[in-house]
Amino acid sequence: MSDNNALYHAFFALHHGLPRQGPGSDTTTRRLLALAGPLPERPRVLDLGCGPGRSALLLAAEAGAEVTAVDLHQPFLDELRQAAAARGLGDRVHTLNADMGELPFPDGSFDLLWAESSAYSIGFDTALRSWRRLLAPGGTLVLTECEWTVHEPSQEARAFWEVHYPLRTTGGNTAAAVECGYHVLGVVPQPESDWGEYYGPLSARADAADPDAPGMAETLASTRAELAMRRDHGGEYGYTGYALRPADTRWRTRPETAADIPVVRDVEAAAFETRAEAELVDALRADTGAWLPGLSYVAEAPDGSVAAHALITRCHVDGVPAAALAPVAVEPAYQRRGAGEAVVRAVLDAALLRGERLVLVLGHPEYYPRFGFVRASEYGIKPSFEVPDEAMMALVLDGSGAAPGGTIHYPAAFGV
Repeated sequence: MSDNNALYHAFFALHHGLPRQGPGSDTTTRRLLALAGPLPERPRVLDLGCGPGRSALLLAAEAGAEVTAVDLHQPFLDELRQAAAARGLGDRVHTLNADMGELPFPDGSFDLLWAESSAYSIGFDTALRSWRRLLAPGGTLVLTECEWTVHEPSQEARAFWEVHYPLRTTGGNTAAAVECGYHVLGVVPQPESDWGEYYGPLSARADAADPDAPGMAETLASTRAELAMRRDHGGEYGYTGYALRPADTRWRTRPETAADIPVVRDVEAAAFETRAEAELVDALRADTGAWLPGLSYVAEAPDGSVAAHALITRCHVDGVPAAALAPVAVEPAYQRRGAGEAVVRAVLDAALLRGERLVLVLGHPEYYPRFGFVRASEYGIKPSFEVPDEAMMALVLDGSGAAPGGTIHYPAAFGV
């Protein structure tokens, strides 16, 4: 047996029968599934790099999904088929031995693409580009990626990851997703316990392995180096989950330019019964403490005209900086055609990229939850004036689930 074959067999001998092949948990899978938004009654799901299929089984059982699970290692697929049959899910989980970088499916085949701890096999950017075509209209890509969690990683951590896989920060990966034409529906930093669910069983297996088996000594050395790196430098890197949806190509979104200012004023005036919102935008432009450069966005109609506008400006929650989404306006001719949703998603992406954590909106409680907004009162946040509780909403952009509680203080231009 060649050295490469020996290492291959030793690696999989070490990993067979483990519940996971990367950091994760059923709790994290459920959190990511929630970010994907409403799904069809029997969604078509493609689980890429499924391993033994822990996520595939959960998606089939809890989302009622028709899951196609792809992996290059046939024994993992065999394990998954057996587990699916034992749980009565054999008709919902189908396996395919294939390369995730060369998939045989027609465009628009799936409602949900799923890749936990596997995109690294072809690279995050390659995965974003090559998998996008597989999504049906309104479909979502969910994937997790290992990344730096500190701005200045130690030399030891950098040296380790430069050999294995180049890491970026959440900001770097978010920017890559937006550049590839996706909107970020949500971000989930995975907890340390997700690493324990993977490394705990793997460490026990390594302790029980026979180091004299062909290729095993080198495999064990590599595994223990990985475990030691996590033990000594685990605070410097971690996995993050992303829920991404391709942007609606009918609407080009971009930051406004100086030439757009009078056009935006006209759109605001046309969208509302009075000119109050148009005057509010002008007043916010003049307030240097409120205006956030780059967070006034427009959506263009196919003819290049401005179809919609969305603005985010600075507000505070008991002295802590936050962001206010208001107003959002759509030219009447383009209302109810997706322009408003496109421009709101674009400005929220831009806010995330510039490091904003908390966005507040006073708006229709049946509209804004599609972007991830929930009642602000769930975070202990309240306005300084009387409004229905369900109309005052908050969105934590970084997925931390934490937000400062207190009273919202808007810029003076809002008059509240």
